Amino acid sequence: SERKEESMTGGGGSDVSSSLNRFFFALHQLYYDPNIENKNLAQKWLMQAQVSPQAWQFCWALLSPEKVPEIQYFGASALHTKISRYWSDIPTDQYESLKSQLFSQIACFSSGSKMVLTRLCVALASLALNTMPEAWPGAVAEMVRVFQEDGGGVDGRARCLALLELLTVLPEEFQTSRLPQYRKGQVRGALGREWGSVCPLLQQLLRRTDSPGAVKARVLRCLSSWVLLDVPLSESEGLVHDCFSALPDPELFDTAVEAIVNAISQPDSQRYVNTLLKLVPQVLALQEQLREAVQNGDMETCHGICRIAVTLGENHSRTLLEQVDHWQSFLALVNMIMFCTGIPGHYPVNETTSSLTLTFWYTLQDEIMSFESDKQAVYLQVYRPVYFQLVDVLLHKAQFPSDQEYASWSSDEKEQFRIYRVDISDTLMYVYEMLGSELLSNLYDKLGRLLTNAEQPTSWQHTEALLYGFQSIAETIDVNYSDVIPGLIGLIPRININNVQLADTVMFTIGALAEWLADHPVMLSSVLPLVLQALGNPDLSVSSVSTLKKICRECKYDLPQYATNIVAVSQEVLIKQIHKTSQCMWLMQALGFLLSALPVEDILRNLHSLITPYIQQLEKLADETPNPSNKLAIIHILGLLSNLFTTLDISKQDDESADGSAPPVKTAPPPPGPNPVVVVLQQVFALIQTVLSKWLNDSQVVEAVCAIFEKSVKTLLHDFAPMVSQLSEMLGQMYSTIPQASALDLTRQMVHIFASETDHFPPIKALFELVTSVTLSIFQQGPRDHPDIVDSFMQLQAQALKRKPDLFLSESLDVKAVFHCGVLSLKFPEAPTVKSTCLFFTELLPHCSDVPPLARVVQEDGKLLVQAVLEGIGGGASRSLMDQFADVLFCLNKHCFSLLAVWLKEALQPPGFPSSRITAEQKDNFSHQILRERVNKRRVKDIVKEFTLLCRGLHGTEYAAEY
Repeated sequence: SERKEESMTGGGGSDVSSSLNRFFFALHQLYYDPNIENKNLAQKWLMQAQVSPQAWQFCWALLSPEKVPEIQYFGASALHTKISRYWSDIPTDQYESLKSQLFSQIACFSSGSKMVLTRLCVALASLALNTMPEAWPGAVAEMVRVFQEDGGGVDGRARCLALLELLTVLPEEFQTSRLPQYRKGQVRGALGREWGSVCPLLQQLLRRTDSPGAVKARVLRCLSSWVLLDVPLSESEGLVHDCFSALPDPELFDTAVEAIVNAISQPDSQRYVNTLLKLVPQVLALQEQLREAVQNGDMETCHGICRIAVTLGENHSRTLLEQVDHWQSFLALVNMIMFCTGIPGHYPVNETTSSLTLTFWYTLQDEIMSFESDKQAVYLQVYRPVYFQLVDVLLHKAQFPSDQEYASWSSDEKEQFRIYRVDISDTLMYVYEMLGSELLSNLYDKLGRLLTNAEQPTSWQHTEALLYGFQSIAETIDVNYSDVIPGLIGLIPRININNVQLADTVMFTIGALAEWLADHPVMLSSVLPLVLQALGNPDLSVSSVSTLKKICRECKYDLPQYATNIVAVSQEVLIKQIHKTSQCMWLMQALGFLLSALPVEDILRNLHSLITPYIQQLEKLADETPNPSNKLAIIHILGLLSNLFTTLDISKQDDESADGSAPPVKTAPPPPGPNPVVVVLQQVFALIQTVLSKWLNDSQVVEAVCAIFEKSVKTLLHDFAPMVSQLSEMLGQMYSTIPQASALDLTRQMVHIFASETDHFPPIKALFELVTSVTLSIFQQGPRDHPDIVDSFMQLQAQALKRKPDLFLSESLDVKAVFHCGVLSLKFPEAPTVKSTCLFFTELLPHCSDVPPLARVVQEDGKLLVQAVLEGIGGGASRSLMDQFADVLFCLNKHCFSLLAVWLKEALQPPGFPSSRITAEQKDNFSHQILRERVNKRRVKDIVKEFTLLCRGLHGTEYAAEY
């Protein structure tokens, strides 16, 4: 204690001088040594020294006046670290001397380095938070008193700024402090009571005419900091009023805005209705300043005033709506926000304010629509016209600038404008819920007037914005009942499309109406020619191809009469290579949907003309010596075939899953005879084998080949049956020569669909045994270089156990070796691989009762599995995998209870396993808890999480709180 006392008050004598020199040397290295390794070593040493018991002595020495600010800063930071993190090391009888030392240092630095002053203030703030309210009652009042007294030659202005800095960092330090929860509540209450000492001081300084600008700015910052502690709005009302008075001063504008916004956005502030009502006229009074700022192009002032208006409206629309006697002033606030939404100029080049207002309109609408119907009707009378005006304003803001101006924008500005238009689109979609079909009629009338008025020339921008409004709504809302859509479809061909942006929007609007067109196929003839024409324009690539794909998906049963034309145009643009790779793939998917609805002979005829040029190209490429350019061409052609087969499905089905993301649900049997996809695949099978023979070493080409069959299997399901035998043989040969993960994934798909079918079991069984045997030999040679193969292999084994556990009855399958591979895979550093392996074990363990070879291997080697799982939980694996390990333990407990009890006891026996941080008692406790839970899987996950934190030394830390 004596030693501590000496050190905390800055004593210590000559015995520390050599250590001090070490400190100075390390700091010199950190700041000035050009060698990065020396810097890193110095930083590491300083971090350790900072938390050592001797650090108290160094802190004060480092703060001495002759030192450079960087060294002083380190001393102040070290003090803060000691006080905030190692408070329990400080004896209670040292609090006073530490406090007075800090006060005198702050006084010294009030005219010195700003960064050192701030760190010292943060250190004193931390001390205050640790001692209030018991050990240091009235802490803030004392701070104010100490700095107001005339102090040792420090001028009043510097003392005042130092006090304000201290008062500002106090609430900030509270927000980031590591106080325990119960202390946080106590200290928050104590700080709330101290507001009575802070508020009059801030008011006095803000209202004095002779207060320097720097002092007033610091006062506003201080207020911002305190209101975040939920200071009652009624108690800060006078200060908030003073903030409004500070807004005309350009130097104070930003900090005043911040203070006002923070004060009125506190969750508690809605309780103070009278104060809020007084704020509305103050905000409205800013309109003159706002208009001037707009005229002068002062974007910062526009932005700040808009923030204040939006904050008041967004946080308190419910409260202000309910004050029916003041409805006009709230409506005036809403109109002020409308002015901000429609602020002149193009976002983001001439203004950045309008985007701030969009969420306000959502909030106001939500509040209005949440009232009971009688009340809602009254509000709608007032606010429906406002929202119709909002639609006009938003569509005006969504307009593109002139071609010349748009060409001068940077790519970043164009991207920001695109995102802004998406936000407007989302807002329009939301507003539709309030305005309903009348909104569509309104847009239609405007568009109609625009396109039929011969006297007044219209800008393409105006037309485009109105169409964009339609598209925004039709994209996500069912407009099938709307009576204006036929008129809109009729208007589209009248649009003079002389611009890429307008053409894009026309395309996307047609795409958004694809479902409507499916119900009104007679209208297809009006719009399809436009889409096919746009396909030939590379600038309209994304919009035209995605629109054609939507039409082919939604309207495929109404398209046979147009099929010849669609296929011909598509073939032409594919041959001319107008589109980028991804659009070519979408186009093939569109053609797959289209062909699905044709008679089989027409499908085969179209497939022949569509695919033949590619097959010829592929034959030519297959003869060439492999090189990077022909590799890309091969992958492109294989990708086209994959995408075509993803959507070409001749059975009637539920289209919801027809994109290939999940196997479609068949609702009617397919026509008799072989499936057209199978016919084509059989025709090109030999060619694909030739390509493979040359490219087996290349995982991307192998992946592209596997993708063709995988997409086909997913789409065709059992119709793929004729191909099972030859594909199984090819896969086996491929994998035996050069193992690739994609081949295992395709094998898994085949096992999933065909393993349970008697006719196909022999080839599937042979393939499964072959790839298992090849993969086992990879494990013998060292699997660490192939985590993707191990991952896919474990998924395949899990799928086999799920679909056809009989596969594990075969004498040709080394079940024991597969089990050992699983145990090894649990120790891989790649999280996906470990997840797949845990899935394998959770599928395997339930079969201990019905598959004797599995029962034998679990009985003999189950302990190895338990050890691997415990090793992962003990710290060997990522904490994100604990749920998966818990699932394995749960399965072991459910299906091998008596064995697990023995294995856990034996595995946990060695000291230091699975972690040196764990006691024998904690291990016993974990073991008992696990064995008790055979029903509640959630509880097992919690037990494992708790145990892993103990093993990693993280229990009770902030990391644990995030877990």
